[in-house]
Amino acid sequence: MDKPISIMPCLDMQDGRVVKGVHFVDIRDAGDPVECARAYCQAGADELALLDITATVENRPTMLEVVRKVAEAATVPFTVGGGIRDVASATAVIEAGADKVSVSSAAFRNPEIIAEMIAEFGPEKVTVAIDVDVNESLPSGYEVYVDGGRTATGADAIEWAKKVDGCGVPVILPTSKAGDGAKTGYDLPVIRAMAEICSASIVASGGAGKLEHFYDAVEAGATVLLAASVFHFHTIDIGELKDYLRSRGVQVK
Repeated sequence: MDKPISIMPCLDMQDGRVVKGVHFVDIRDAGDPVECARAYCQAGADELALLDITATVENRPTMLEVVRKVAEAATVPFTVGGGIRDVASATAVIEAGADKVSVSSAAFRNPEIIAEMIAEFGPEKVTVAIDVDVNESLPSGYEVYVDGGRTATGADAIEWAKKVDGCGVPVILPTSKAGDGAKTGYDLPVIRAMAEICSASIVASGGAGKLEHFYDAVEAGATVLLAASVFHFHTIDIGELKDYLRSRGVQVK
């Protein structure tokens, strides 16, 4: 592993509050986004993600006021996703203080916007997120989902990742619908398959429940470790995770 591993707490946001669900449903409150962001920065997070999880299905833009407040509190780079559908909405989020934008459903429906965003902001500001679930009838066994994991597309997730990688995106963020909030471990076959065919950094997302799960994701090829539940509810603290990974010989930021 040449690249040091980054730890990325994820703030899933609904109605201006940080929330956490299981398999993208059964949502419960996890606090104020600004307080969470400040606490994570102090705890040693390398990056933050803020995902407005209902913006796309509610057909509204990202909550820019929350982005502004989090940007003021954050001392590490932070990525914002949810409700970003074109260059204009991405520009609004970056102008509100986000360091990067993450686009998922809109990129799948209109892949041209990936190149448009890269041309507008530079590749370092663009992440493509891919929600996936098992579908054994597809070549890789995994299907792309859109609309916050609600809508099956019939498209093969690994093929889509390959296409996204070809656009020059530096970071791809696959989230396993089956793993989300379940704390049973990341979906390692997805991480492995994407890491093998993509030059982009792969973010492990969806399913971390114990320290070993993070190490397993690194072994599978992830270079960014994203988690929510275990950090929000203090099952695992960031310092503890970094110490553990170092003890297993992993280079951590």
